[in-house]
Amino acid sequence: MEKIIERTIEIFSLSAARYFLIAGVPFCLFYLLLPEKLSKFKIQQKLASRKDFIREILHSMQSTFVFTCIAMVLLLTPIRQYTMVYSHINDYPVWYIPVSVAISLVIHDTYFYWMHVFLHHKKVFKFAHLLHHKSTNPSPWTSYSFHLAEGIIEGLVLVVIVFTIPIHRIGIVLFTMVAFAINVYGHLGYEVAPKWFRKSWLFGLLNTSVHHNLHHTRFKGNYGLYFRIWDRVMGTEHPEYVKTYDQLQEKRFGSR
Repeated sequence: MEKIIERTIEIFSLSAARYFLIAGVPFCLFYLLLPEKLSKFKIQQKLASRKDFIREILHSMQSTFVFTCIAMVLLLTPIRQYTMVYSHINDYPVWYIPVSVAISLVIHDTYFYWMHVFLHHKKVFKFAHLLHHKSTNPSPWTSYSFHLAEGIIEGLVLVVIVFTIPIHRIGIVLFTMVAFAINVYGHLGYEVAPKWFRKSWLFGLLNTSVHHNLHHTRFKGNYGLYFRIWDRVMGTEHPEYVKTYDQLQEKRFGSR
């Protein structure tokens, strides 16, 4: 038990450090150092308050602790033997590690879409999801700002993953880092996608910061996390998304 507590503290500390690094660097760049030079990239011209940032950071630490506890239960208790987590890196080809991360992201996106739709049900929203939507003008700190109940539901995706596909602990770490980095981009409050992205096939597949920012301002539609697929298939993509993206695109790069 003492070992589990020590490992939990260690993993929580590393996860908190990851949060402040991956969310903190873009926050410092976009919100503190270069806000004027990057103003054309800003999705909403209004600014969130210091009070908002503090609230988001505190709830993000709560969510980080919840995610840590879920990981510890799966990896350091007898439950581990029933999962598909493997310890020896040579049990599968090394190239499978990035493949498992990619598969995990696809699983997560599907899980997140339907979970997100559920959280927007009128009987659930005020209890579990309203806290996240207090950030109508999201910043990188918003990424893990969840009510305790939502944090638990969000974190349970790891349960789905480890019982669905073989995955090494390195794959789990990479998945959580990539997922969080994309989450920070979605809540950045600035659009940084390159100009060519709009004309590429990727625009029809991948979400952007504008995509999720619109969800925070309108509260409905754009429920996907990484991909536009489920929103487009289910007809839940906000009808003003492409128009809003193009308006910001013109502001950033001009009409050509």
